[in-house]
Amino acid sequence: MNEHILIVDDEKEIADLLEVYLKNDGYMVYKFYNGMDALKCIESTKLDMAILDVMLPDIEGFQICQKIREKYFYPIIMLTAKVEDGDKIMGLTIGADDYITKPFNPLEVVARVKTQLRRYTMYNTTPENKTVIVNEYEIKGLLINRETHKCCLFGKEISLTPKEFSVLWYLFERQGKVVSSEELFEAVWGEKYLDNNNTVMAHIGRLRKKLNEPAKKPKFIKTEK
Repeated sequence: MNEHILIVDDEKEIADLLEVYLKNDGYMVYKFYNGMDALKCIESTKLDMAILDVMLPDIEGFQICQKIREKYFYPIIMLTAKVEDGDKIMGLTIGADDYITKPFNPLEVVARVKTQLRRYTMYNTTPENKTVIVNEYEIKGLLINRETHKCCLFGKEISLTPKEFSVLWYLFERQGKVVSSEELFEAVWGEKYLDNNNTVMAHIGRLRKKLNEPAKKPKFIKTEK
């Protein structure tokens, strides 16, 4: 176990405690008490997860979360003393994967870390260089499971047709990359794509509606021109 985990919390006792527990479990830890130093680490270090306190002395953890999501898709856990549902929803909406309210049991945090790393929304390579395919993806509050064929947004199940599910799954597998209509159609429908084929965009439109995607700033499915 060599995953690299970023911890950012201005409460020294909390940051130090999490560092001890995570290091005891074999993780590499990068610990900071302010946001600016953490941002420098994010840009210069290959990370596998971030644990961010919401309230920091210089910038909010939400801002760091947004900055990470501009380039990276590794799991993010937010720590906060706030308990309002609005704050939790905001964190999940801007890209956080989990939310833990203070005070907490550090063992619970370690358990959440392990859960999120198992769900890491990327392919993982074994020591034998065999590719292991992830059966579940979760990002920004949207969870999709290939084994159960279920899709949930903030814990509420969304009804998808088999083709809609296949389209969303294909895009999740390639998140961060541009997928052409031709590639998506031929992968999901298994047929040759024709330039006048509007099937893909029709399905994308229905998916966006079911995911409550804002027209101007979609969170999950963006169109590249």
